[in-house]
Amino acid sequence: MARPAPISRALSQNFLADRATARRFARLAVPDGAPAPLLLEVGAGRGAVTEALAPLCRELHAYEIDPRLVPVLRDRFSAVPHVRVLGADFLAARAPRTPFSVAGNVPFSRTAAVVDWCLRAPRLTDATLLTQLEYARKRTGDYGSWTRLTVLTWPRYEWRLLARVSRRSFRPVPRVDAGVVRIERRPVPLLGAAAHGSWRSLVELGFSGVGGSLHASLRRAHPRRRVDAAFRAARLDPGVLVGEVEPERWLRLHEVLVP
Repeated sequence: MARPAPISRALSQNFLADRATARRFARLAVPDGAPAPLLLEVGAGRGAVTEALAPLCRELHAYEIDPRLVPVLRDRFSAVPHVRVLGADFLAARAPRTPFSVAGNVPFSRTAAVVDWCLRAPRLTDATLLTQLEYARKRTGDYGSWTRLTVLTWPRYEWRLLARVSRRSFRPVPRVDAGVVRIERRPVPLLGAAAHGSWRSLVELGFSGVGGSLHASLRRAHPRRRVDAAFRAARLDPGVLVGEVEPERWLRLHEVLVP
């Protein structure tokens, strides 16, 4: 039997080693019972997640950037015709032209780039990713605060923290626990296409920090009386910190400030 390839620190490799956790993750990635038509896996590694996802997909493209692991993966799934192992960098892949999902145990150092790729893919329906727990909590508001990226994309995507995964489920064991974050495209956006530009401008102004508070930042582009009215409509205190404003309240601010 061939010995497993050594871990590459340069690729931030922490393989999911617990099969029960891999199966649980797969069920979170494909939750509806019906097989996913097309799923792209980020960082197949040694195939633990691939094996759990395969029965839940009609077509699975497993991306692995480490050339030492690709032959092992291809041999492991040679008898599974709907699993295609791709020895390539997921971030260099062209997004499919048909609806598709993304799932995977994302290298922690590449999480932001993978998420950005997903958000830019026009036909992505959902992405379920194993990330650092801190990242998953920040992006989903689990700390009680919200990031600029989450608010910007909220009209089109819902962000949810689905689970926490102990760091001891990985080999080698990382320093921190992981979280399962799901980014799901809304069937109907909360704002129409014509409002996309004004929404982006409002959120970027609010997160600019100019003036020292959200209220002060928004007053740079809108009359104080209108900002006051928007805060009342959103039930926000004028002294609220920008990160404490929930996305739904941002929608109310936009409704009043950009009629």
